[in-house]
Amino acid sequence: MEKYLGFGVVGNFANHLEQAGESSDFADIVSEDKDAPKGIFPFYIPHSAGSLGRYCINNEAIILPKDESFKVQAEPEVGLECDLEYSDNKVTKVVPRFFMAFNDSSVRNDENATKLSQKKNFSDGSKAVGVKIPIDKFSRGGICDDYSIASFLKFDGRVEEYGESSQIVSYSYFYEKLIDWIKDKLNSQKEHTVLEDLPSVLKESCYPSKIIIAIGATRYLELAKKRFLKRGDVVSIIVFNHKKYTLDRLKEIVSMDCIPSDLKDISIIRQQVK
Repeated sequence: MEKYLGFGVVGNFANHLEQAGESSDFADIVSEDKDAPKGIFPFYIPHSAGSLGRYCINNEAIILPKDESFKVQAEPEVGLECDLEYSDNKVTKVVPRFFMAFNDSSVRNDENATKLSQKKNFSDGSKAVGVKIPIDKFSRGGICDDYSIASFLKFDGRVEEYGESSQIVSYSYFYEKLIDWIKDKLNSQKEHTVLEDLPSVLKESCYPSKIIIAIGATRYLELAKKRFLKRGDVVSIIVFNHKKYTLDRLKEIVSMDCIPSDLKDISIIRQQVK
């Protein structure tokens, strides 16, 4: 995935921005639809000379920033691997091929950050992706109807739920509505407050044919609201077929020393915080 451009959607799950303390950053972004996400940010730009050129996906570890004063939270999300098609340097089609568990860990208290992206790629272990699940069709009646997302934190010898377990179709924007919105933003989003000019990012990346896009973080439970990540913690994020797995079963799985390799209809991330 080192050749894939990495994007994230911000504000696609009700109340997450308020929990993350970031709602004020988007106070002057107005859209015709009050439920619309706020924008898209890059977290990885292949070959970029800046910090966003650092490959930051590490499926084994969350590597905390060198500045120990920074406070970090995991962000449980669904990721999409998409193909992009262009005409005259404009995106004409966004085609989701796979979905997966995704962790968009973020710094919460970097007062020098002027862009949201500066809180995202804080080390070479700030993101993670689970096993990719093929998409039959990204619309009602497709495979995603049967999937949910859950997350857990293992610390002090116990495992607790971290984010709110939710069906993935409960995102504010999903299916065709989300894809149409992504295509529009890739072509039209200008630099504004904490967001970048996306056409410039695509140009810098030589108009890539593939992207990974995290479509928004779920709401935190009380534990995650109050407790930032510490070395030795283990974060697990799971996208799973909710017709086949219960939360109790998922908790059993992430409590194991080694996650079974033969599990079906599930995408799991487990990272140790270092």
